[in-house]
Amino acid sequence: MRKALTICILLVHCFSFSQEKEDVKVGLVLSGGGAKGLAHIGALKIIEEAGVEIDYIGGTSMGAIVGALYASGYKAQQLDSIFNVLDFETLIQDDVPRGAKTFYEKDDAEKYAVTLPFDDFKLKVPSGISKGQNVYNLLSRLLLHVKDVNDFNELPIPFFCVATNIETGEEVILDKGYLPRALTASGALPSLFQPVTINDTIYVDGGVVNNYPIDEVLAMGADIVIGVDVQDELRDREKLKSGVEVLVQINNYRTIKDMEAKREKTHIYINPSIDDFSVVSFDEGKRIIQSGEMAAQEMRTELENLAGSQTKKEKREAIPFVSKNSLYIKNVFIYGNQDYTRSYVLGKLKLKTPSEITYEAFNNGVNNLSATGNFDGIDYKFVEDPDNTGEYSLEFYLRESESRTLLRLGAHYDDLFRSAALLNVTQKRLLTNNDVASLDIGIGDNIRYNLDYYIDKGFYWSVGLRSAFNSFDKDVAIDFILNENNVPDTAEVNAINLQYDDFTNQLFVQTVFQRSFLLRLGAEHKWLRYLSETIGIDENNLPRTVFENTNYYSTYGILKYDTFDNKYFPRKGIYFEGDFHWYLFAKGGNRDFEPFSIAKAQMAYAHSFTPKLSAVITNEGGVKVGNRFTKSLDFFLGGYGFKPLNNIVPLYGYEGLSLRGDTYLKASLLVDYEIFRKHHISVAGNIANVGDELFERGEWIDGIDYSGYAIGYGLETILGPVEVKYSFSPERDTDEWYVNVGFRF
Repeated sequence: MRKALTICILLVHCFSFSQEKEDVKVGLVLSGGGAKGLAHIGALKIIEEAGVEIDYIGGTSMGAIVGALYASGYKAQQLDSIFNVLDFETLIQDDVPRGAKTFYEKDDAEKYAVTLPFDDFKLKVPSGISKGQNVYNLLSRLLLHVKDVNDFNELPIPFFCVATNIETGEEVILDKGYLPRALTASGALPSLFQPVTINDTIYVDGGVVNNYPIDEVLAMGADIVIGVDVQDELRDREKLKSGVEVLVQINNYRTIKDMEAKREKTHIYINPSIDDFSVVSFDEGKRIIQSGEMAAQEMRTELENLAGSQTKKEKREAIPFVSKNSLYIKNVFIYGNQDYTRSYVLGKLKLKTPSEITYEAFNNGVNNLSATGNFDGIDYKFVEDPDNTGEYSLEFYLRESESRTLLRLGAHYDDLFRSAALLNVTQKRLLTNNDVASLDIGIGDNIRYNLDYYIDKGFYWSVGLRSAFNSFDKDVAIDFILNENNVPDTAEVNAINLQYDDFTNQLFVQTVFQRSFLLRLGAEHKWLRYLSETIGIDENNLPRTVFENTNYYSTYGILKYDTFDNKYFPRKGIYFEGDFHWYLFAKGGNRDFEPFSIAKAQMAYAHSFTPKLSAVITNEGGVKVGNRFTKSLDFFLGGYGFKPLNNIVPLYGYEGLSLRGDTYLKASLLVDYEIFRKHHISVAGNIANVGDELFERGEWIDGIDYSGYAIGYGLETILGPVEVKYSFSPERDTDEWYVNVGFRF
């Protein structure tokens, strides 16, 4: 019936064309369907090959995205090339490459497994897994050539998309505005993407109300409608494997019934076979596109007949795909920010003007700003300078989040601090704009806490306060404390249990320069105590010996550079950290104190040889200059998997705190092979010299005193890395096992 109707319409228009030179207006309807919407690209390839010229396009969700790109000038083959190289997992999850994050965001993201809004002491669940920022960034780049088109009827092919007003449940036709934002609204699939706000109206996926907008395309003036339908049939329980698929199934109850009438109105109906795919099967993109080609190929005769009835238009030239990889940004205009200053926003973007910036760096900066959680909406537009082609001003439209409090959780185990559960409460905008206060409490074998207050001013000097308490107890060899001033003469044991407490308070200022370097300057108070109840009797007749109980006061400076793509399993990047502490005075048990300084530095380079094989080479060292009588801040080497504390340094092949000295040098090489996704096998080796006055005595280069080797398995999880390593040292002729679970805190 539908084919007969199509033939009749074509005959009428052919007759009209011979008499009045009228053309057949062809509309294209592209349905929503998530990943299955990639089949639209395959169908468009066949439609183009058949010679059909499209006059109007209407789409929903993924159909809107593909349709808008086609309407803006891209050819089907270009779309095939674009979508085949996309990493959809990264695109959907709004992942920000670690190397692109600011230093605060790096530290913040590498401690907590779960983060939830906690305003008014009430837990909330985010409205979507993703904010859709990566999708918005991609569309902004791809549609840069039509950035000034506010009426979608003025695109090379008139276009509209469908979204749903989440407050009223009403269908909304989006045919004006900023095209990338309209498309993200149309494709905001509930639970996967957060709702999108445009002009104070909140939108979700248009498929909720109209997943196949044929009536609207007919209303644009289409005589013939080609429809590509990638909607699901109802699925059985075996195929409903995720929350997203359950939501799609619920919505399908209505859309399947609606399609009975809409299918009859469609003159050329293309229905790809997509039963084997789900709305999130983006990893099957090539097969899905091929299914669209196959379905359209079945309608090849009808498409060629339709093309033959059309008046031949001037050939539509394909636009070049993003001919430049960078943009020259002259100015940045920021609107909507009240609680976060311009300097804060630009600092998170890592953007200074005027300057040229790559699309990749710009997108990473936008995602980094989004990852702070301080903004519910980040819109931007590139405005080209009318007097200087290729130079742009950037307009940012921000919608600040009303959420100010977060509850965050984590867990960790290592062989030094042992097990702990982490509870964090973070309060934003506590005292002023741009500030954040964060309290970590570690509860487990050892009680720990970390309190941070930070006023972030981006590229300008930021101000921070930090207070932390760390504690552990560890069995160590008696040699560890033989150099202490108050070691009992009667100590005739091989090992003692050492209790170690550190309470540190810092006031600092820091800035970022060259977008990648951090410079921090500050003052520090440190109370350090360690004792053993294994030997000795103290002045209170208690069975213990206190080796250190002193308050130290110092100034310090830190220079840091970090482009590692992964903190725990780096595949590329460079890491450098230099630390200088000048201890000026002390009060407490250390009565032999004289001012001294400690300088230390670490440099590492990661490189990938293949997509799965990588290596990291590291060189580091430290030296104390000045007072030789203060031994409590010596370098302690040994162990693996614990967070940095004072001058405690990991070393394969040795138990934690096995070696001690006021100078150390260390080099290591780690080779990592990712056997399966996020599963790693590693082989490592390190060498070190550690002792007192190594440089003065010339012993730093006279030979290698200590070495160790390790082989291990690592797994990347939501809790952080899970690692098990077996190591041994030729000098000790024994082995060690290291176990590390979770982010280090």
